[in-house]
Amino acid sequence: MGADSGIKCAPHPCKSVSSVAKNKIDLPGVFANIAPPMNPVLKLLLEGGSLGTAQMAKVLNLSEADVNRQLDQLKKERIFLGWRPVLNLSQEDEAVRAVIEVRITPERGGGFNRLAERISRFDEVESCHLMSGGYDLLVFVSGSSLHKVAAFVSEKLATIEGVLSTSTHFLLRSYKEAGYLFDAPAAENERLKVAP
Repeated sequence: MGADSGIKCAPHPCKSVSSVAKNKIDLPGVFANIAPPMNPVLKLLLEGGSLGTAQMAKVLNLSEADVNRQLDQLKKERIFLGWRPVLNLSQEDEAVRAVIEVRITPERGGGFNRLAERISRFDEVESCHLMSGGYDLLVFVSGSSLHKVAAFVSEKLATIEGVLSTSTHFLLRSYKEAGYLFDAPAAENERLKVAP
């Protein structure tokens, strides 16, 4: 395009052709408009461990009302779904957990979604994930006894139309969950402190 065209182009993120030749491209500047920065409250939730809203407000230099407003917005957008404690259930004699590999038949027009959502609604199901590999769903379940978990698999899960097979693995011992080591001293389990 010539100078007479009247069309003005936005400046290129590189400062000059010579800077490209010298590999001095300002990559953060180039990508600044493409990927917006992560919400600071969300970032603190991920990195800050068990900070309360007052502590988060102090770290982020915001009012507690602003932090609560951002948390409400994250909940509304279904990004932040809730707080969850990390429990060492191996200390509970009655807690039985199992991992179940489930093979299912995908449905026309819906794939795996309808069956995965149906399985996820059972109270015994802690989490349900679509996987690649030799099975389709990885389902984590819990129950008060081995018999209760086995009954759930044989009476509820395996009988669902579209479930081809299940393979149940009972958890014998947990060593780490959600970033926390169970047998390590408390000082080793603390996450790095977040500095403002």
